[in-house]
Amino acid sequence: MPGSPSTATAAVAVGPAAPAPDWHLRDAHDLAREHGVDPAVGLRDAQVSERAARHGPNELAQSTGRGVLSLVLDQFRDFMIVVLIAAAVISGLIGDVVDTVVILVIVVLNAAVGAVQAWRADRAVAALRRLAAAQATVVRGGQVRQVPARELVPGDIVLVEAGNQVPADLRLIEIAQLKVDESALTGESVTVGKHAGVLTGALHSLGDRLNMAFKGTTVTHGRGRGLVVATGMGSELGKVAGLLEQGPDLGTPLQKRLAAFGRRLALAVLGICAIIFVAGVLRGESPMLMVLTAVSLAVAAIPEALPAVVTVLLALGARRMVAVNALVRRLPSVETLGSVTTICSDKTGTLTENRMQVDTLVLGDGSEWSPGARPLPPSEAGLLRALALCNDAAPAAGGAWRGDPTETALLALAEAAGHSKAACDRQCPRVFELPFDAERKRMTTVHRIAGGHVAYTKGAPETVIPLCADPGPDGAPRQVWLARAEAMAARGLRVLALAQRVHERLPAVSAGVEALEKNLALIGLVGLIDPPRAEAAAAVRECMAAGITPVMITGDHPATARAIALRLGLVADAQAPVITGADLASLDDEALMERVRHVHVYARVDPAQKIRIVQALQAHGEFVAMTGDGVNDAPALKRADIGVAMGRGGTDVAREASSLVLLDDNFATIVAAVREGRRIYDNIRKFVRYAMTGNSGEIWVIFLAPLLGLPIPLLPIHILWVNLVTDGLPGLALAAEPAERGVMQRPPRPPGESLFAAGMWQHIVAVGLLLAGLCIAVQAWALSTGHAHWQTMVFTVLTFGQMAHVLAIRSETEALWRQGLRSNMPLLGAVLLTFGLQLATIYVPVLNPVFKTAPLTAAELALCITAAAVVWIAVEMEKAWRRRALRRIAGADPEP
Repeated sequence: MPGSPSTATAAVAVGPAAPAPDWHLRDAHDLAREHGVDPAVGLRDAQVSERAARHGPNELAQSTGRGVLSLVLDQFRDFMIVVLIAAAVISGLIGDVVDTVVILVIVVLNAAVGAVQAWRADRAVAALRRLAAAQATVVRGGQVRQVPARELVPGDIVLVEAGNQVPADLRLIEIAQLKVDESALTGESVTVGKHAGVLTGALHSLGDRLNMAFKGTTVTHGRGRGLVVATGMGSELGKVAGLLEQGPDLGTPLQKRLAAFGRRLALAVLGICAIIFVAGVLRGESPMLMVLTAVSLAVAAIPEALPAVVTVLLALGARRMVAVNALVRRLPSVETLGSVTTICSDKTGTLTENRMQVDTLVLGDGSEWSPGARPLPPSEAGLLRALALCNDAAPAAGGAWRGDPTETALLALAEAAGHSKAACDRQCPRVFELPFDAERKRMTTVHRIAGGHVAYTKGAPETVIPLCADPGPDGAPRQVWLARAEAMAARGLRVLALAQRVHERLPAVSAGVEALEKNLALIGLVGLIDPPRAEAAAAVRECMAAGITPVMITGDHPATARAIALRLGLVADAQAPVITGADLASLDDEALMERVRHVHVYARVDPAQKIRIVQALQAHGEFVAMTGDGVNDAPALKRADIGVAMGRGGTDVAREASSLVLLDDNFATIVAAVREGRRIYDNIRKFVRYAMTGNSGEIWVIFLAPLLGLPIPLLPIHILWVNLVTDGLPGLALAAEPAERGVMQRPPRPPGESLFAAGMWQHIVAVGLLLAGLCIAVQAWALSTGHAHWQTMVFTVLTFGQMAHVLAIRSETEALWRQGLRSNMPLLGAVLLTFGLQLATIYVPVLNPVFKTAPLTAAELALCITAAAVVWIAVEMEKAWRRRALRRIAGADPEP
């Protein structure tokens, strides 16, 4: 790795003081001399031992990781968890064992889930390590050997051939039709033809370094010999591993909001309880009674069911998402999708099908033809025959084809048009070939036909068309055909030219290659593309309707990236700006932050640059999701607010670094995940609205009644009971609340939005005061009229009022009668059960002394129910006001 300490040290021993960081710009033999090695002989054993001691093994660094105890202890640093533990201790001190047990169980479960998630997240680097090749073929001391790949050192001479995984970063010295699949590292779907020449120019992305072979990539064709220039963490794959270990865990939006909520709540509760204690003592109440009251109120005011409700909500959401082929690796990620404002998506295999397909043919008459548009004219049979014959792909099991993706795509078109490769080979057997060469950029095959031979040439238009007779088959000059090829390339197509020549007699070998490839007759042009997924365009439209900005980040060619983006609707203009990796390298962070808001397509981007893009978006306050499937995506998947990996075609590295895995590799699945994330956050807000309103009602009752000259209306047992039955089952049942109408037609929540935004804190205060006012009014009336059961009545109004409230807040705008009681049966059952339990504390004789209650008359019970119904009416009026406000904002007429 350029600039790595180990490489620099080795360089001192074998040559210059520091290695050149631009191996692809250097002559391979010069580099070999600097490494002190003869490419034909290789290193001696003594040299290998010395360099192994300096560099260490050729494997990715293993993170020491955190121990189980450390992972568990980390879960108890959250302020809300500390408050809950304190609440458990206090509950135990006042004798409420049930609350103590419940709180401690919640805390322990939270710690266990968090520790498991942290342990699984640490496995990303371990998955990278498994990519290393088990064995490598090297030349050492003039002999070819098989050695463990981990024993390679800089300066080794490595031999690779089709089927091998490249064991280290190599500067190629010799090649023979070498092609390498680099899609996992660079994101390009086309195999890369390699050469051993020297590149020119200052900036070359990984995909453009054609004289290099990188660790972890796969040789698909040919063979080669290369000089090891980087091993282990110094390789490009090692850089990816290093990026995975960088950066803190920023936490999800939900975790940030709940942490802030817990801190504010704890401080507020402590202050209020202190005021209530002092006020009670000053009024002459028993100090012990006020201590118990204040402590009970503190326990009641903290919604200890909140972690349980959040866990249940996320677990149910994760379970629902499995049904639509989305696997959640970290539960908070479900909610995070509801906050996402930008989705940075890889192109290859995510938005596209990761296979080449013929998109356009330019026929001999100069017209364009697309598969499925119309039948191909019979006069073009020669073009189809050329596609089948000038082709090295071979049949595989199951009717598929094995070989280069471009050649298999050409065969698929020929076969679909009735030109079987097997039949063509029988009719015109191949007798000679000039294989594809990265420098010539073309291949030629010669076939026997009646009366002679025919030679077919296929390759890059700029190398094939100049070899053809002028003018072309339609009378147009060669320059016109070259312009047609350039126009196709500008549309993002990979363009090949096809030509032929009939020979009565094959040229003599002494005539050279040129004799076969001159005076050719141009047949036509073929444009191929990795096609967009059929469902991806609809998914992009849905994301945009939901206010989410999709961004494409790919290692592919800029023209290809723009063409795919245009087809998917990511950009609306064929001239939309595209930033390349070279552009990114020239932009400082400030300039990138300025441009990142207006650019939706990035091409020829390397892994570190993907992270820069994500960070620039996050600096603007965006919550960023990163989707991808390759090794090159893993660092950005980890750095983004949520990483979404492909499960079917993706790599283990990407999956381990991600929070969400799409089991069907379907970009559209992310839309379902966004919907679920928004539903979950809505339901968490509903629970907080419900729990905090009830808790504030309890606080106001205890605080205001003595100020109005009334006795303390509730005993500690009443407070704890209300807290247990109202925050328990009804609160958990809110997890089953279905998504509200229009949940995907509203913009994402602002990233900095408080948990109490959109009028929620006003609702909590106002409805809490209303509930307290109703309780105090019933208390005052009962005391003034001589009803001895006034405390039981206040107790009952408080409980029933919270049940009325939970039914009303199921939607922020929609009326309960439009939703229907049966649309959330678990909540309806929980409300009825709580109603029954409250009646049991009143009318079951054995419970009266426990809860300090007494049976109420029918009139007293009716008054309690009526007072509770006022809460429901008030909230429904609030929702009606919200609906009118929304209609005014939308420009519609208000409700009559």
